[in-house]
Amino acid sequence: MRILGIDPGLHITGWGVIEYDGYHLKHLSHGTIVTQPNEAISFRLNKIYKDLSNVIEDFSPTEVGIEQVFVNSNPNSSLKLGMARGTAICCVGVLGLPVSEYTPNKVKKSVVGVGHATKDQVSAMVQILLNCGTVRLDAADALAIAICHAHNRTVSDYKLSNNISLRSGTYD
Repeated sequence: MRILGIDPGLHITGWGVIEYDGYHLKHLSHGTIVTQPNEAISFRLNKIYKDLSNVIEDFSPTEVGIEQVFVNSNPNSSLKLGMARGTAICCVGVLGLPVSEYTPNKVKKSVVGVGHATKDQVSAMVQILLNCGTVRLDAADALAIAICHAHNRTVSDYKLSNNISLRSGTYD
């Protein structure tokens, strides 16, 4: 299975692609999409859309994980983040890929083991887990989202493939 992780942002959108076979994680690639603050928002969102489309075309992921929006104290910042996130989800949806959403705490807990880990801790653990050298923070977050999806997807697939009925939310 090939997973694309996306850490959305209007200025910097991180992306990371991994392969997961049920036992091993393998780093394929990662990067960032950077937009210019002085450009019109429509051009910035278009750049995110086109660049993510190219990543999907280049790496052919089968599934996508994306970070959920957290409420920011600045409503304008939250709105811009939401637009970038919506653009990424739209791009993935148009290309027919399933998207799973994860809270920042769930991603951190899946990768570091602590829900309130720092960005530096997440980046360090991603580099250890994927043996991929130094990774810029936004791309490291995207790779962490892909890892989180791999770990959480496995549990869901196992339950569905074995027709196990879930009676509580403790397995999520």
